Amino acid sequence: MNVQILCDSASDLSKETLEALSVKSVPLRVTIDGEEYEDGRTISPHQVYEKMRNGGAPKTSQVSPQAFQETFTAFAERDQPFIYFAFSSELSGTYQTAKMVEKEVKDQYPNARFDVVDTEAASLGYGLVVMRAAERAMEGATYEDVFEIGTYHAKHMEHIFTVDDLEYLYRGGRVSKTAAFVGSLLKIKPLLHMESGKLIPLEKIRGSKKVFKRMVEVMGERGEELEKQRIAISHGDNLDSAQQLAEMIKDEYGTDNIHIDLIGSSIGAHAGPGTIALFFLNQPYK
Repeated sequence: MNVQILCDSASDLSKETLEALSVKSVPLRVTIDGEEYEDGRTISPHQVYEKMRNGGAPKTSQVSPQAFQETFTAFAERDQPFIYFAFSSELSGTYQTAKMVEKEVKDQYPNARFDVVDTEAASLGYGLVVMRAAERAMEGATYEDVFEIGTYHAKHMEHIFTVDDLEYLYRGGRVSKTAAFVGSLLKIKPLLHMESGKLIPLEKIRGSKKVFKRMVEVMGERGEELEKQRIAISHGDNLDSAQQLAEMIKDEYGTDNIHIDLIGSSIGAHAGPGTIALFFLNQPYK
């Protein structure tokens, strides 16, 4: 029996990609204008970005315990092995909730075979982990092999991203009000990355034209065998810029396999419209 792969909506994988890879996703929740929605199900990222541009300030919350309970139990009842690759525990309580439910379900179904894995990743960095594990599962790989390939990609995934407006990071508590004001005034573009699952400032760059050039340079400094990898670019309702960055990467490194997707509501609520994020491995692709 093939291993079932489970993720959550912070992976930013489209419905089409999830279906093609037979991946099941559970939604985080977004509250905006006094209404709570399920990320990607009852509200689209485009709707969230439009509300944000009009002054809306969305809040996000983790996957509900009930959603995990129902999903984990359904697989356990069918003796279906599965691995839930989770959104970074440093950015959401979703992983901790899943671990709590894991214990409850395993107490009830002692023979159930499943694991809950903290990817320490977000957006399509997380999505690439899920995609690779799901591909191996569809190929009929063993549970151990699927687990190993997923954790390898999670351990070696690089996240490099920039935001269009520091105001959204300020609202989410990522930068101070003064830094947001001065940065916007001086047209400073922050370059950030992920370290042990946390968002960490990397550099400050003046001007949007320079920031893409620097992202491509950082990719070369940190990546391994980039021409052989599948990399990913996610965007906050800014497809033209994502495609521009993709062309720069193709020209520089000869990388043809570039997955582009929209940043979902749960990530976009904090990063804001115009965000561009780049994901690749710092070790050879497996």
